[in-house]
Amino acid sequence: MDNSSLNAPLSVDALTKRRNIEVDTNEIVGFIKGRTVLVTGGGGSIGSELCRQIAGYSPALLIIFDIYENNAYELQQQLALEYPAVKTSVLIGSVRDGARIDSLFNEYRPDVVYHAAAHKHVPLMEDSPCEAVKNNVFGTLNLARAADEYGASSFILVSTDKAVNPTNIMGATKRICEMIINDYNAKSSTAYACVRFGNVLGSSGSVIPIFEKQIESGGPVTVTHKDVIRYFMTIPEAVSLLLQAGVYAKDGEVFVLDMGDPVRIDDLARALICRAGLRPDIDIRIEYTGLRPGDKLYEELLLSNETLKKTANEFIFVSKLSPADPQELSDKLGLLREKSAQNSPDIRRYVKNIVPEYEYSKA
Repeated sequence: MDNSSLNAPLSVDALTKRRNIEVDTNEIVGFIKGRTVLVTGGGGSIGSELCRQIAGYSPALLIIFDIYENNAYELQQQLALEYPAVKTSVLIGSVRDGARIDSLFNEYRPDVVYHAAAHKHVPLMEDSPCEAVKNNVFGTLNLARAADEYGASSFILVSTDKAVNPTNIMGATKRICEMIINDYNAKSSTAYACVRFGNVLGSSGSVIPIFEKQIESGGPVTVTHKDVIRYFMTIPEAVSLLLQAGVYAKDGEVFVLDMGDPVRIDDLARALICRAGLRPDIDIRIEYTGLRPGDKLYEELLLSNETLKKTANEFIFVSKLSPADPQELSDKLGLLREKSAQNSPDIRRYVKNIVPEYEYSKA
């Protein structure tokens, strides 16, 4: 036996392998068919897959809302070929534009809203924290308010494990989004819910395509820390469970997806190098660059005061958020809006005023 094979890293497929995910398609059909469905961020990685899967469940109208016209246009052309019987409307605009959102809801009266529009890149948002606040927090507030005012039946926020005990502004803003959703659920006839999951394979800016480009150019492959681990799921898997969770949404729940076993990013880098027919540390150097601002060694899926319960789907768990005081939340959001509009260099302090578990470097 060649003893060197004992030390070979696992394959990419083995590292990211998951059980077969199943959803109740009959339930999802009953939830989607014949209804007007809005997907914000519809041209993005998660949003476009949401639109593709929703189209397969025969909505009366699928509204694709995105700020970036090229992706939205390409998706529109794809859906026209694959689902010619499904009526779609592609609308360009920003969730930050409250008047645009009101106009959309007034004209189309969506029944179901999937809110996937967000600034999500952790390092970029660390450099532009006020933009994360404007887009993620107040974009969500615009949509949550419109869903209530125009009588949407369901509103599902796409959230992230980075919202749990956040160490970066992106995660902290998504935590505020969850609080907004919980607040609106308490006072509205619309059913609001959040769905948290971790990293998705193949999304814009995800680690595998970055590593593949580094390998193609001869290296080095850059890993932030040898011990960093992350949870991964494919985009179709995450979206199918997101749709199933939407069916379950009734009372401001936070749905947490079973992301499988965590993956060590260093192992993933080595597996990708081997898949390219090369040898880690010999043909392709691995360089450890240090954790970036806002990075954790590992992500969490629950806050300390949250407990998980099972749902009918073994891959979906449910928790309830502890409600914030409505007036206090409103007052703090008002101050945060003012400070973000001023592009305050101290914006993180006002975010922490709403999310006390948010920890960040003050340097």
